[in-house]
Amino acid sequence: MVSGALYVNKEEKALYIKTAIRKTDTLKLLFLMLWETKSLDNKKYLMISEKIDEIGRMLGGWLGQIVKQNSSIKR
Repeated sequence: MVSGALYVNKEEKALYIKTAIRKTDTLKLLFLMLWETKSLDNKKYLMISEKIDEIGRMLGGWLGQIVKQNSSIKR
């Protein structure tokens, strides 16, 4: 989904990135459920959740950059 954002115009990129953020949040929730049901041990959960959080921060930064660029284009 995110790779599609590389090839669309600036106005459409935000939609792709927001979709990727929603999917990342869903993934985060599913791993939390696995951990809470003891289907995933603490060490693995921490390792995976740190990576998912990092992806979320990167997507959030990318979205912020796109929104900022789009607002300066419209002015």
